[in-house]
Amino acid sequence: MRVSFIGIGSMGAAMVPHLVRAGHSVSVWNRNRAAAEAIDGVTVLDTPAQAFQSDAVMTMLANDDAVRSVILDSGALAGASQSCVHIMMATISLALVDELAQRHKDAGVAYVSAPVFGVPAAAADAQLNVLAAGDPQVIARIQPLLDVVGRKTWRLGDDPKRANVVKISGNMMIAQAFTAMGEAAHLSESYGVSAADLLEVLTNTIFSSPSYQRYGGFIAANTFEPGFRLPLGLKDVNLALSAAEAKGALLPVARQVRENMQEALRAGLEDSDWSVAATIRRKL
Repeated sequence: MRVSFIGIGSMGAAMVPHLVRAGHSVSVWNRNRAAAEAIDGVTVLDTPAQAFQSDAVMTMLANDDAVRSVILDSGALAGASQSCVHIMMATISLALVDELAQRHKDAGVAYVSAPVFGVPAAAADAQLNVLAAGDPQVIARIQPLLDVVGRKTWRLGDDPKRANVVKISGNMMIAQAFTAMGEAAHLSESYGVSAADLLEVLTNTIFSSPSYQRYGGFIAANTFEPGFRLPLGLKDVNLALSAAEAKGALLPVARQVRENMQEALRAGLEDSDWSVAATIRRKL
């Protein structure tokens, strides 16, 4: 399949080599051309519009502003091939998903939402969980690409934003999880039980899951090397709160998580993993 990939950050750089090894003809575009040129076996494109001449375009960009700039404001859809499928893998707002779906419909370009659960290390091992929503016949066409980059595709219906709301909800729960572990560590430490001892027990018993174990390990060691940087994490929590506001839903725990993250940013921790926000309440 002729596939283009837009966005060669830490996730994109880990995903594209799988497509190449699977035998697909892969082209890439990135604002920083050097990052695209560093990947073996790909053709580097000059513009996002060129990507839309492929059978499929996979997009992994940082936020709404980047998506709007690269996909909409650039005019990339105007000359797109009518056989092209755009697979949006970025974590973006639900309002933008609706806008993208309509703009693609107007341009005659198929659109699928396919955000993923997984950090760059999981992407490098092709162990991402892909959340897919859109026309089921279109998803079936691009399923071989999703199979190459992920361990499983979870189909979530026809409306593209169904995949995005699951992604946003999941990231919100991860942030709430490490916030809870930070508070639990604060309590246990006040009684002489180290965070490491507490979290070794909890993440191997009643909270034995990959997210608790990953972020519990960071909290126990008080080491927060960036797997998912704090500003990106705050962006995702804000997406959850905006989505809730649109429906009149209340998310009081998410609001506290946001306050913690904002405080961590004010403390100069923007280059740390987002779970560094779990340390804020322990220090108060």
